[in-house]
Amino acid sequence: MATVKSITSPMKFLIQAGLLGDLGKHIKQYGNAGLIICDPFILEKAKTETRPSFEEHGLKAIFSAFGGESSDEEIERQKTEFGTGNCEFVVGIGGGKTLDTAKAVAYYQKVPVVIFPTLASTDAPCTALTVIYNPDGSFNRYLFLPNNPDAVLADTKLLAAEPARFFAAGVGDGLATYFEARTCYATNGINLVLMQPSLTGLGIAKMCYETIRDYAPQAMSAVAAKSVTPALERTIEATIYMSGVGAESGGLAAAHAIHNGMTAVHDLHGAMHGEKVAFGLVAQLVLEGAPTEELEEVIGIIKAVGLPLTLKDLGLKEFKEAEWHEVAKLACAEGETIHNEPFKVTPDMVYDAIVAADKLLQQYR
Repeated sequence: MATVKSITSPMKFLIQAGLLGDLGKHIKQYGNAGLIICDPFILEKAKTETRPSFEEHGLKAIFSAFGGESSDEEIERQKTEFGTGNCEFVVGIGGGKTLDTAKAVAYYQKVPVVIFPTLASTDAPCTALTVIYNPDGSFNRYLFLPNNPDAVLADTKLLAAEPARFFAAGVGDGLATYFEARTCYATNGINLVLMQPSLTGLGIAKMCYETIRDYAPQAMSAVAAKSVTPALERTIEATIYMSGVGAESGGLAAAHAIHNGMTAVHDLHGAMHGEKVAFGLVAQLVLEGAPTEELEEVIGIIKAVGLPLTLKDLGLKEFKEAEWHEVAKLACAEGETIHNEPFKVTPDMVYDAIVAADKLLQQYR
């Protein structure tokens, strides 16, 4: 049993409007030439906006379009690109899978990696983890990395322009951070780097929740207007940095395990990670017997940012008992984070919590 308590995080987290145009200034310390792996939709914008700062700092950049899946094949392809440009570091600009690929390439090449998210939809940018998928999009494995990214840069101007649904999904993912870390800390559970949660990790997770509670509803209005405000900036700091560090150091519990089980339901394939995590959080609080007051506060935030509430809102066409018993079984699989809960959790208990959570949420629609 691990007894080391840990706090792990990126070496730097920078947040400001217009960081893309200043990229050269922030990456010059890592070398003279870099492989910039970009989501195709932002490739031309990235080339245009970074050119002046790259020229000013004498940097050579090899821009490479991301192929769509963070698979072993794509990682190999990007490693070849890295070699042809005599690169000394990697930058990932885009969504989660692009960033995961950049992290993996840098790990295999043993060079620094700088992460530049274009979406605030999950807390993945800050973690020492890459999710590897098969070329068809099905899950392959986790690649645990020895270090977190060297730097994570959050350009608030870019993130304010993302679709509101993606921004809300990031809030959903971040919303669970404190409640999972709280459980994991109370039980001396195992966090995401396979150590025990630290007081600092719990503290950051708590600040994440308080920031989301106080500022996320207001931040959604800024996203709707594509404008940068203090509430937007604080929410981004919570959903990308505090949530990433809070989850990795504080640990996960039932909410993410239930999310993992829900990925087996075909109807929910269109639902985003953070949307399913928000439902998983309500199910976790029901499972733990949380007081009504706490549940109402969490559900109020879910509603205020426009996240889906019920299973039907998430895309479920028909509730099939057998399918949801399977979800509950998967959530309780060996090695799942649900075993950080303070009591022995059975699939029947999880099934009941899911059904009760859905019924409860129907009353708040």
